[in-house]
Amino acid sequence: MSLTSLVPLIGIADVVIGLSLGSRLFLIAVGLSLIFGVLGVLNFAHGGFYMLGAYVTLAVVSNVVDNFWVAAVVGALAVGVVGAAIEFSAIRRLYDRVDSDLDQLIVTFGFVLVIHETVRFVWGSGSYSIDPPDVFNFSVTLGGSTFNAYRLVVIGLAVGVLVALWLFITRTYFGSLVRGTSSDREMAAMLGVDVPRLYTGVFFLGSVLAGLGGALSAPLQSTSPALGDQVIIDAFIVVVIGGLGSMSGAFVGAMLIGMMQSLGPQFISAGSIAIPFLAMVIVLLIRPEGLFGGIGE
Repeated sequence: MSLTSLVPLIGIADVVIGLSLGSRLFLIAVGLSLIFGVLGVLNFAHGGFYMLGAYVTLAVVSNVVDNFWVAAVVGALAVGVVGAAIEFSAIRRLYDRVDSDLDQLIVTFGFVLVIHETVRFVWGSGSYSIDPPDVFNFSVTLGGSTFNAYRLVVIGLAVGVLVALWLFITRTYFGSLVRGTSSDREMAAMLGVDVPRLYTGVFFLGSVLAGLGGALSAPLQSTSPALGDQVIIDAFIVVVIGGLGSMSGAFVGAMLIGMMQSLGPQFISAGSIAIPFLAMVIVLLIRPEGLFGGIGE
């Protein structure tokens, strides 16, 4: 099959769907990357935070206030509080251990199970869904393709988060503390930085981003206890491709994976799920540190 015969298979809707998938992946991956870049913690519970953000948003919309945006903010902040509590109560005690990396993986994986079972206990094992906000719940037709306008909002919010995070890390006093502590924790402590409190703040921020990603996903896919299982795998692929600790890398990697997931089945009907893994392997072979690297980049 020639290239010209393949191109017509790709519609604008497919591109928008891929970018919206990438936008949600970016929100969880950039939080994961930020936490690792500063704290050195690979947080397996991040997928659970994503799922929890979706569930809390659903609960607020259904039972408290009929406003999706308020619910999304509440969901993201609630997940941030949960993440900060986990860091303060459990992960903080592991930083100075000799085998801290293994201990952190075990502890965060344990919290994956705790979060999943808590969700099943509170909400059950069924699937839930909500409609996009009314103001954006309409179809857009462009180039012969039709897609929901809410997907464009999700893409725009992801770009906004990237810009806001970049400004926060590179242009604020707290951001300078984050960059300094990520480079040399001991020197930062000697200079008077309250490193434990800073770590809790960074973990809170990363958890908020994961919760926001889950909240924004609620109108686009069904919410179930399995929601976080696949997304954490995709998030790890994103941060490996983009570079651990890199915000711009997380954005580029997320968009690449989103487009692969959207367009891949049109070219390879069987085995398209393996395309992101193949991309990760290629990047690791060519550039092991990822496409980008470093906090604030």
